[in-house]
Amino acid sequence: MQDLSPPKNVQTSIDEAVVSGILSARIRPGTRLSENEVARLFNVSRTRVREAMMRLEQRGIVKVSPRRGWFVVEPSAEEAVSVYAARRVVEAGLLRSMERLTEAGRDKLHAHLAEEKAAIAAGDRQRLTCLMGDFHIRIAELSGNFILVEILRDLTARTILISLIYQSEFHAMQSHLGHCRIVAAMEEGDFLKAAELAIEHLDEVETGLDLTRRPDPLADLRHSLSLPPASNAPRRPKTQTNRGE
Repeated sequence: MQDLSPPKNVQTSIDEAVVSGILSARIRPGTRLSENEVARLFNVSRTRVREAMMRLEQRGIVKVSPRRGWFVVEPSAEEAVSVYAARRVVEAGLLRSMERLTEAGRDKLHAHLAEEKAAIAAGDRQRLTCLMGDFHIRIAELSGNFILVEILRDLTARTILISLIYQSEFHAMQSHLGHCRIVAAMEEGDFLKAAELAIEHLDEVETGLDLTRRPDPLADLRHSLSLPPASNAPRRPKTQTNRGE
């Protein structure tokens, strides 16, 4: 028997579970999202799952392949450039619109930076991936504009998918220091400087991406069999290493 009117939070939890899985780097580009399996996990009908997937498709998170089902997107190099351009506009505009950093907001950002530093010390790459993206969402939350929070969550999720495809190196400490500089400018009340630092930070991250790389369709099996990464993908000469998120 189909669930004709499940609670709204059950429907939205499917969307949020997928986005959260991407933000924490547990869900990778190209992951297949079976309607049957997701329906069983959330105890809803396939119709409800399909509705959630269609919403995620509109947000640029998943895509449907005829006769194969739903898959997490594998952003192209062109899409990567567009996503970073969008993030620069949103994040710089957000910071320029802010007027003050409250004591509670400062404490939240410092606590987050402490988590980043601890994860770096522990060498926890997956945790770092989550934290590096989450930093930018935390700033949006401090603005109190939850429309921008939703937009930035989606853009950050797409950025993480991009990094999983095109990022060949991960320099978390450099990214962490970039975050520290942004927070320092916010504490000084200089939000124009914070916006400039945010753009500079995103520029550095994008410059470090190798957009000539192509997704490896055998990546999951290769990892399961403990085989080395594919080495036949075309690579461009590296002029600057990636700085994480």
